[in-house]
Amino acid sequence: MRRAAYGLPAALLVLGISAAPALADPPAPPSTATARTELAALTVAAPHSMDGYARDKFDIWSKQSDGCTTRQDVLARDGKDVQDKPDHCQPASGSWYSAYDDRTVTDVAQATIDHMVPLAEAWRSGADTWTADQRTAFGNDLKDPQLLIASESSNSSKSDSGPADWKPTNHTIWCTYAKDYTHIKSVWKLTSTDAEKSALSSMLDTCTG
Repeated sequence: MRRAAYGLPAALLVLGISAAPALADPPAPPSTATARTELAALTVAAPHSMDGYARDKFDIWSKQSDGCTTRQDVLARDGKDVQDKPDHCQPASGSWYSAYDDRTVTDVAQATIDHMVPLAEAWRSGADTWTADQRTAFGNDLKDPQLLIASESSNSSKSDSGPADWKPTNHTIWCTYAKDYTHIKSVWKLTSTDAEKSALSSMLDTCTG
């Protein structure tokens, strides 16, 4: 059992609902200086063809070592006051903050998990040449700042777009968004475009430290 039920109201214990203690904090973004260095080093290349692309090729939300899916682990990691269903994986209640649009959602069904670098963007910037294992690792990457909570509306708005075509409506996170996006592209050795690098550079200009 990955969850402890200590301190819960008796009614919740009877229902078999357990508190979901905080897991590890989300990966921190790199410093501004590191992000600028990583951005400068990104290889500029024309986007690859989308031929053969399918989200299924990234095996998203696969099982983690705790027996829960990647999605369930992100919901537990990034949620507040999360209560689990009896299977100790799927949240029954809680609240989740969507930084993209500065919204808090309390319906778990509306707390979607976004890939910082969209899967389709990864495909056209190099993932089309990866092995199946590499794609699975990317689609379920908990080590890097690749997975985050997003409201349904912001996730739908972003879709498969990169920063050249989409930016969070919440301008206060532009700095963090640019750092995280750049870091993912750097770590996974994905290519960029001039337009994308220009957009990322402009957002890094909003960083204050």
